[in-house]
Amino acid sequence: MSTLNPELAQRARAWMSDDPDQSTRADLERRLTAAEAGDEAELTELEGAFDGTLQFGTAGLRGAMGPGPNRMNVAVVSRAAAGIGAYLREVVGEARVVIGYDARYNSRTFAETSAAILTAAGHHVILMPHHCPTPVLAHAVRAKSADCGIMVTASHNPARDNGYKVYLGGRAASEDGNGVQIVPPADAQIAAKIAAVGAVREIPLAESGWEVMPETFVDDYIDAILPIIDRASTADQNTVRTARTDLRIVHTAMHGVGSATMLAAFERAGFTDIHSVKEQQEPDPDFPTVPFPNPEEKGAIDLAAKLAEQVEADLVIANDPDADRCAAAIYDPRREAWRMLHGDELGLLLATYVATHRQVDGTFANSIVSSRSLGALAAARGYASTQTLTGFKWIARAKNIAFGYEEAIGYCVLPNVVKDKDGISAALAIAELAALTKANGSSLVELLDELARELGLYLTSQLSIRVSNLDLISQMMHTLRTAPPSTLAGSAVVEVRDLAEGSLETTGLPPTNGMLLLAEDDSRVIVRPSGTEPKLKAYLEVVSEVEQNASFHDLSAARAGAAEKLENMKKELGELLGLSHSH
Repeated sequence: MSTLNPELAQRARAWMSDDPDQSTRADLERRLTAAEAGDEAELTELEGAFDGTLQFGTAGLRGAMGPGPNRMNVAVVSRAAAGIGAYLREVVGEARVVIGYDARYNSRTFAETSAAILTAAGHHVILMPHHCPTPVLAHAVRAKSADCGIMVTASHNPARDNGYKVYLGGRAASEDGNGVQIVPPADAQIAAKIAAVGAVREIPLAESGWEVMPETFVDDYIDAILPIIDRASTADQNTVRTARTDLRIVHTAMHGVGSATMLAAFERAGFTDIHSVKEQQEPDPDFPTVPFPNPEEKGAIDLAAKLAEQVEADLVIANDPDADRCAAAIYDPRREAWRMLHGDELGLLLATYVATHRQVDGTFANSIVSSRSLGALAAARGYASTQTLTGFKWIARAKNIAFGYEEAIGYCVLPNVVKDKDGISAALAIAELAALTKANGSSLVELLDELARELGLYLTSQLSIRVSNLDLISQMMHTLRTAPPSTLAGSAVVEVRDLAEGSLETTGLPPTNGMLLLAEDDSRVIVRPSGTEPKLKAYLEVVSEVEQNASFHDLSAARAGAAEKLENMKKELGELLGLSHSH
């Protein structure tokens, strides 16, 4: 039987003495007592909670809640707020900071603690009056000319997690980075300030003095995103209004904070036939119907698909719990069932809407692991395009961005309003496109087929290898670097590129830990370690030429063939890396 290490017990009690939160002090006392009595589970939890410090990086903070330096709690958040305050003082002096939070356990406490610390540090703080979607906070950074934005959220993570997302704006950011999540070197500079914070109990706390955002600010946000359904063409407004009222939508908020804002936006936009998944409509930090409240997870939209069948809907829209992501599901006649659109499919549809109906100037951007179909569409429609490193902190920084997306269902359709992924404005855009296609006697399925005839068929998929030992990820990356496959599903590999080598000047991208394989038939694989989970992730894409007059049957056969090729590529990669996989 394992026993509690005296040194670990000493560190835990020292941490407890500096913890300002009575609830986590009591929780830690209980865990220590149980571990000392031989409780293996509590001992394992203590070892994890005190195995280092929760690291502040380009995603801010994110982790399981509980006592200890490697968990999300008031003490860790207090250090983060104090460090951010010190960084802002050094960079801009007295800063303007907006703070928002979702409806997870402790989110409001973490936000109010941050407001008290930053106010005491001499900064002008504006705190949201209640929980709100992340895009509302991201909009506030730009709308209020704030130097910094903080959003307390763990997005689509499980219920036990929370997080701390940081944006820079105003005087603290470049023009391209105004209102965008932090990137190096700011993340490391803030982390250094956090590390220099002394005892938590000695951090000054203001009892008041911060401003509370007016209740009308959510309405202001909706006003700001409604132009996404304004179009360059002078269509008959009565026809447009009728198209919107004729579209039947099922919406789920995944137990998150997006429901009220999303439904209000639909109503203001003229989409009146909306059916909410009641079981998932209201915020619930336990996420009782979905263990992983991510629309991409298997089974996450089952309730929405069931409701869609019952009400004979045209479209399902799902937001993740903080509503910065948008997923869509359609009835697919090829499967005779509802299915989720892949993130790349929805990205292509949204780009088509922006290019065809909005006709705004600028660049189309997506991450390097997302589909190359965006570049093909941009070229066909006369737009510039670019690919960036993974994550919206990079996508949103694309020069003169007009539209951006990542395959993980993140979309930026109005970068002048929210320079981050925004699941609410994206939902309005895909609803508008669905309404227009329905009014023209077509559907999103048929539109995807039309795009395949025009651009070629781009089909994407993922392979994920989860590990318990992080060293295995390094070993697998070493295998790919030293012994890459010579073929991908029968096509010779003609390019092997180590993304960790080169520079902006040679590759157009900053160095990152990844490998790119390109086959003679244009099939592509990009492999990289996950930035948030103990996984190695492979992003696969197959490109097939399609005749411009291809029939529905021809396209069905092409899609089946491409899907089979993707499965063969997954199998080959799995065998090469010598591990079982899930995808």
